[in-house]
Amino acid sequence: MNLLSKLAAAAALVALAACTNPDSLGGDDAVNLNNGVGGTGLASDPTSPAYFQQAIGDRVLFAVDQSTLSDEAQSILSAQAQWLLTNTDYTATIEGHADEQGTREYNLALGARRANAAREFLVSRGVSGARLKTVSYGKERPIEICSDEGCYAKNRRAVTVLTAGLTG
Repeated sequence: MNLLSKLAAAAALVALAACTNPDSLGGDDAVNLNNGVGGTGLASDPTSPAYFQQAIGDRVLFAVDQSTLSDEAQSILSAQAQWLLTNTDYTATIEGHADEQGTREYNLALGARRANAAREFLVSRGVSGARLKTVSYGKERPIEICSDEGCYAKNRRAVTVLTAGLTG
């Protein structure tokens, strides 16, 4: 390895280390998820996505082979709708997911039904459909990877992912 290659490798390592410095985030609770939209970004700030995710809940779970919203899911989505109605600078993508059982095609369709069920509920609570997109990942993005019901139950979900400043 020549001197120029060694210098380039060293510079790359220094740059990578600077990007992964946890102290630059200001602590665990100080991650700013707002992308420049007002608020502090802290979980204690009711206008922040961190608050939305932690205090309200960004996901709802489903029963096996179902896209019907449970009472608990409706409660979470009602709180999401209220937050979205209050924080109009945000749009959302609702991701539909399934467990690993079944074919890829079946799970993509099931994930789409789950995302659409969540979207339709939010719209029924007054959130503009223009602010909500849906996408299905089927079984391609599991939270838990194992072959038992405990894992499967966590993977049968719809997740509301916030995006800032795109309401134009």
